[in-house]
Amino acid sequence: MLTILGFAMIATFLVLIMMKKMSPIAALVLIPALFCVVVGKGAHLGDYVIEGVGNLAPTAAMLMFAIVYFGVMIDVGLFDPIVRGILRFCKADPLRVVVGTAVLAAIVSLDGDGSTTFMITVSAMYPLYKRLKMSLVVMTGVAAMANGVMNTLPWGGPTARAATALKVDAGDIFVPMIPALGVGLLFVFVLSYVLGRRERERLGVLTLDEVLEPETETVLVKAGGGRASASAGTGADVPQQDDGDEGFKGLDPNRATLRPKLYWFNAALTVGLLTAMIMEYLPIPVLFLLGAALALTVNYPKMTDQRARIAAHAENVLNVAGMVFAAAVFTGVLTGTGMVKHMADWLVGAIPEGMGPHMALVTGVLSIPLTYFMSNDGFYFGVLPVLAEAGAAHGVSSLEIARASLTGQVLHMSSPLVPAVYVLVGMAKVEFGDHTRFVVKWAALTSLIVLGAGILFGII
Repeated sequence: MLTILGFAMIATFLVLIMMKKMSPIAALVLIPALFCVVVGKGAHLGDYVIEGVGNLAPTAAMLMFAIVYFGVMIDVGLFDPIVRGILRFCKADPLRVVVGTAVLAAIVSLDGDGSTTFMITVSAMYPLYKRLKMSLVVMTGVAAMANGVMNTLPWGGPTARAATALKVDAGDIFVPMIPALGVGLLFVFVLSYVLGRRERERLGVLTLDEVLEPETETVLVKAGGGRASASAGTGADVPQQDDGDEGFKGLDPNRATLRPKLYWFNAALTVGLLTAMIMEYLPIPVLFLLGAALALTVNYPKMTDQRARIAAHAENVLNVAGMVFAAAVFTGVLTGTGMVKHMADWLVGAIPEGMGPHMALVTGVLSIPLTYFMSNDGFYFGVLPVLAEAGAAHGVSSLEIARASLTGQVLHMSSPLVPAVYVLVGMAKVEFGDHTRFVVKWAALTSLIVLGAGILFGII
């Protein structure tokens, strides 16, 4: 019964947010609360929520202060040269912009933290997408998929969890998987090219001078000559975005918040912060808390200016933090009621006996939906050991099982249970339902391609 209710709860949540019948925050809170009552454990709802909030509180704190930090860095102009450099490289061509988004997200993902990757990528690319009137869900989808492939780095989380759960070496899991992951990343770049061509056909190509002009009215120059307004028809599968906000403010050279004399201080502070995060000198929430306080104090010594900067980013902070704490209700109920365990046991038990020798393939296939509907901790510490034990009985090594388990990470990065995705959609001002509807099929396909490549190369 708990298995059915667990799947029903997840399906209800996804349907409601994708149909935009409820906001993600409301759905994350009210749907699990209702199902908690249905399973007869309504009296324990408070305990489940408090436990979930306690588990996610450090993440929420990290995101709050990270948003303030990177928001200040945008204000002071740290990313302006990056945006201008990308603009000149992309030559105001939507195709190059989308491919550039994938490349930038993949490179920044080397730090191993999804939230930081999305903050930097959106900070650099958002003004460009807005000025060119490109679809923002293309940006969020491409960034999420590139980060999903790179999230398998040994210091990114999933590989370390798999190594810990199965008591194997993280290097032995990751290094042989590099060719398969490389194929997955190449597919993301190819997909970015295809999506970019679709955007180019929809919008045309701007000249560099037109992009840098501050006017609200933008005229597009079609690649084949002639002119068309920016409101040209959309391509299939690409929702229209509201273009009525700040336009290309990220490149405004005259905004009052710029601090050009402190540029190298801010650059050094950011590099030092990311280095400290990778080296794990301090917990990430503490690092961003200290970084945000230092950035505000040095760049804006006056209290009025500091309050103004905090107020300017309050909406993003509230949206993301609220989303994380709401997700704590969802995960708390899912775990506390035992629904996750019953769902995992049912899926493992549904595997036919004849599939025993192919448990690596089974693990790879199961990792795609399971890491979407469950946290990485739940999958790697709860489900993976059971799959590995079943594989061992048929001569399948734990290393093969561990490698196969990484293939679902491309889709996992867009899961409603991943706090980083709320940073992505929040900063990009994209509806979570629109992002989900756009990215799920492409991310699942990318995961299957990684799995197929792993089997083809004899890695899995």
